[in-house]
Amino acid sequence: MKFKVEKDVLIQGLDTIQNVISAKATLPILSNFLIETQKDGLRMTATDLNIGISCVIPVEILEQGSITIPARRFSNIIRELSDPLVQINTKKNHMVLIEGKTCEFKIIGLPAEEFPKLPEFKDKEVIQLEQSVLKQMLNLTSFAVSADESRYILNGILFKINQNNFSLVATDGKRLAIATRKLKQPSTKEIRIIIPIKTIQELMRNLKDEGELSLVIGPNQVLFDFQDTMIISRIIEGEFPDYQQVIPPASENKIKADREQLMLAIRRAALLATPDYQAVKMEIFKDKMVVSKSTPDVGESREEVPIQYSGKEMVIGFNPAYLIDALKNISAETTEWEMTGSEKPGVMRGDGHVYIVLPMRLG
Repeated sequence: MKFKVEKDVLIQGLDTIQNVISAKATLPILSNFLIETQKDGLRMTATDLNIGISCVIPVEILEQGSITIPARRFSNIIRELSDPLVQINTKKNHMVLIEGKTCEFKIIGLPAEEFPKLPEFKDKEVIQLEQSVLKQMLNLTSFAVSADESRYILNGILFKINQNNFSLVATDGKRLAIATRKLKQPSTKEIRIIIPIKTIQELMRNLKDEGELSLVIGPNQVLFDFQDTMIISRIIEGEFPDYQQVIPPASENKIKADREQLMLAIRRAALLATPDYQAVKMEIFKDKMVVSKSTPDVGESREEVPIQYSGKEMVIGFNPAYLIDALKNISAETTEWEMTGSEKPGVMRGDGHVYIVLPMRLG
């Protein structure tokens, strides 16, 4: 195998795949990535056996072939080269020669045949999604995924498709985030799959503000196809909790506030939070909300935020991080909160999204 490639193009390909490569892989081959020459360029593939990423970059192919290369070492070498054009070719005994104008490196690879094959998705239903829409939906839900590995079912986002209704759902048991949109093309079958958070993070890194991607579902696997880039992932097996039963009916007691102003007030109050005293106090009146924080041996703060509200006055506490996560990902200038009591969850409903968060005891 022999090819020439622009250094910046090669680095772009490495950046696409390298997050799934582990330096402490149980199998040596998993610390490598696979390169294969194709008609349309060079395909680069990496996997940790749970998630695989593959992309194609434009190169000048001089000889066909394939090999696997130690990812971290190769990446470090390429980034340190001063030449804008790099030539790479393979020699005997899986030796890989990396050449610039004035310097060369030789590193030892492993045979391409030893690299795990990614699953194939033939004759499966393909669902077309707009990248910008999926990106927005993931921003509205991914922060609510649980980090508690003992509750593995909650370590991902539920993708739910029913005809032309497409929903993403995430929860950590203390908050619930739902985003819903309409598909351009209805699905012929109902789909419920849980995508692991690591896959979600890679997906979010690759999503753009325009164009489409194909979602293809196989047995225990899912494929996100961006044409030049593919992300293949295992699905979390199990039944996602029945989240519908915890969504309260819509309330007339809505608190209307400027989203940015409210978020900044909560963020300032959170500066005095400690692990033992996390809750921010919110006193709700007809025309204002008093956001305050009092922490023993630290200090206290108080700030008034103008609101519109017609319900009964109340005092309630929330984890400030949970409120900020939601507020910073909403595009609307005005936010509407439904609160029915100091021990009842707060509910934020917007255009195509619902966010529910449990209150915290003030102490």
